[in-house]
Amino acid sequence: MENNTKKTLGIFLKYSLRYKLLMFLIPLSITGAVVTNVIIPLYYKAFFDVLASGQSKEVIYESLRQNLYLILITVLVGWVFWRITTFSSIYFQTKVIADLSNMCFAYLHKHSFSYFNNNFTGSLVKRVGYFSRAYEDIVDRITWDIVPIFIEMTVIAIVLYSRSPILGIALTIWVVVFLIINWFLTKYKLKYDILRSAAQTEATGFLADTITNNGNVKLFCGYDREVKRYFDLNERVKKLKQFAWNLDSAFEAFQGLLMISLEIGILYLAIDLWKDGKLTAGDFVLLQTYVFIIFHKLWNIGKIIRNIYQNLADAEEMTVVLNTPHEIVNVPGAKDLAMKGGEIEFRNVRFYYHKTRKILDKFNLRIKARERIALIGPSGAGKTTVVKLLLRNHDVDGGNILIDGQDISKAKLESLWTNISLVPQDPILFHRTLMENIRYGKPDATDEEVFEASKIAHCSEFIDILPNKYDTHVGERGVKLSGGERQRVAIARAILRNAPILILDEATSSLDSGSERLIQDALNKLMENKTVIVIAHRLSTIVKMDRIIFIGCGEIIEEGTHKELLEKENGNYKKLWELQAGGFITEE
Repeated sequence: MENNTKKTLGIFLKYSLRYKLLMFLIPLSITGAVVTNVIIPLYYKAFFDVLASGQSKEVIYESLRQNLYLILITVLVGWVFWRITTFSSIYFQTKVIADLSNMCFAYLHKHSFSYFNNNFTGSLVKRVGYFSRAYEDIVDRITWDIVPIFIEMTVIAIVLYSRSPILGIALTIWVVVFLIINWFLTKYKLKYDILRSAAQTEATGFLADTITNNGNVKLFCGYDREVKRYFDLNERVKKLKQFAWNLDSAFEAFQGLLMISLEIGILYLAIDLWKDGKLTAGDFVLLQTYVFIIFHKLWNIGKIIRNIYQNLADAEEMTVVLNTPHEIVNVPGAKDLAMKGGEIEFRNVRFYYHKTRKILDKFNLRIKARERIALIGPSGAGKTTVVKLLLRNHDVDGGNILIDGQDISKAKLESLWTNISLVPQDPILFHRTLMENIRYGKPDATDEEVFEASKIAHCSEFIDILPNKYDTHVGERGVKLSGGERQRVAIARAILRNAPILILDEATSSLDSGSERLIQDALNKLMENKTVIVIAHRLSTIVKMDRIIFIGCGEIIEEGTHKELLEKENGNYKKLWELQAGGFITEE
């Protein structure tokens, strides 16, 4: 934790230093404001000393008026300093918070596909939000509490020392002891704040997971199980919170005893000094005012420090994300992919999931430019892995993947993805309009181009009957659309993108037979003059492919055209075709 705390503070400082002038102006204006606040009690001391002086009323009257004028001027000067602090702080914090949020967003989205698969969406959203919020809270506490307290305690100690060295020294010792005790108590409580934050993250992640899978919770009668587990997670959060809050209460009780000792002790010393003629009646007013200021400022110092550490604990989870290296990155000197025909070659490719589960071992496959191939085989055979490796969702553990003779590991990622269109089995859409979702394939596309792509993909048939047509929001992940409608939107997006390499992963699996025939026409047009890889279980959709490749256990078992594979005695493809054609398997 301590190492991550330093890293968090380092990130906060790095982005704060972008605005050096404000970082200098804010503490300077705070100093001016605080010093004026501490000076004002000196005028009240003089005020009461004049009242007790025994001089004539006329002399006292003039002195009191002069003191009031000085108090007014000092208060106005302090007011100006506080206004400078307020407006400077607003400008400073909003700038840095925006910078931190943008940095978190940019860095998070550079993580690999597998990173997002291994982390709950809700948990990641919480981390980003807590990180910038932690900065805001910490800077607020430093600006409005820590810095003013340090300056006030210093100036008060100097003033009291000038009146009586023993008072200044006694106050300084008490403040130092008070702060040290609070520091150690805060460090003790910190580990429980970390446990509480981790427990809350786990509960938040579980909540997000169950909301995403609310349909499964209902259909598989998992309500009672999920409720019980969430209650158990919240019970742990509750116990950790109770323990932490009880510690706070105990700290405050001990703190109260220290406050009582200061008030009685400082007045006890003052009485003796007054008896010796070293203090005046006005000094008692000064002392009581300063004691009140000290109580007001230091009463919450322990809670302030604990809140700062709690914020650091909350921010730590995002710091871990920011300090986790990106798994898939551009190598030094990476170049744009120079597309020619779109030839793809897998050369002795090895790949293991989690370094233990072998998927591909010395896998070799060459796809000629503008060739249309289909990958088939049982689940877990490695079909989808081949596509994921081509898209660099993962990096290979050995061998090379080449496009037009260029190793994709040495090409810029954006350049690779620009030249590949993917229509997945279960397309996930943004919670944006249909126009925005389709145009995502080509951000600079005109409305007319979007309409044409939609027409080819048969999207316009359902879009045109919607009340808001292309301005219709599709809901989170596209839930307001049917599976077939989402696939048509994904196909329209791919048509608009018009990349030279096309990947269709069960692209018609969610379509009814009538829609499938229409979409197949659209796909045939989309596949023209492209290198195409189709993953399919339904063999009727791939009979016209240039080559069909049967993969089993990470190896190519059979390959050839539909006609060639049917001619093989006891061939795997032939057996599968006979099963599907015979009606045993109609869809998968």
